[in-house]
Amino acid sequence: MRRKIVAGLFVSLDGVVEAPEKWHFPYLGPEMSEAVGGMYAEADTLLLGRVTYEAFAAVWPHQTGGLAEAINGIRKVVASTTLREVAWRNSVLIEGDPAAAVGKLKDGPGGTITVAGSISLVRTLLAAGLLDELRLLVHPLVVGTGMRLFPEGAPPIPLELARSAAFANGVLDLTYRPA
Repeated sequence: MRRKIVAGLFVSLDGVVEAPEKWHFPYLGPEMSEAVGGMYAEADTLLLGRVTYEAFAAVWPHQTGGLAEAINGIRKVVASTTLREVAWRNSVLIEGDPAAAVGKLKDGPGGTITVAGSISLVRTLLAAGLLDELRLLVHPLVVGTGMRLFPEGAPPIPLELARSAAFANGVLDLTYRPA
């Protein structure tokens, strides 16, 4: 049986996924914390692209609490063509083609693999048919500028809604699977 790969992203109404640290925090509350914590709780591996790895590695080792313990303790696999080493505890660097390496990881032993942020990596996994679930926490605001999950001219990717919930703060928790 293949491991399940689940990607989780914060997204604005206009599709922006870049730099959520600039607009996400006013919406962070108990429901959002539970949703994000649940994603990490069900995973035994965290898959990250370089940008997200560097951002996480700069912050999480210095945090405390349940979520920090989960993120710092989990196995972290980093997809990067530019990094030569990763120093954060429990981190390994995959080499070569990211889709091929993640395909091997998916076929190996273990439980759920969670992808946090890592926009380019999520795009690669979607295009390669490796992503089992795309979990979007859609925030009720228009950011206006920034990288979008699906860029202009991207080929169609049929998805089906697997689960949805609305939080009291207006955030939608949507889970999609390949159709």
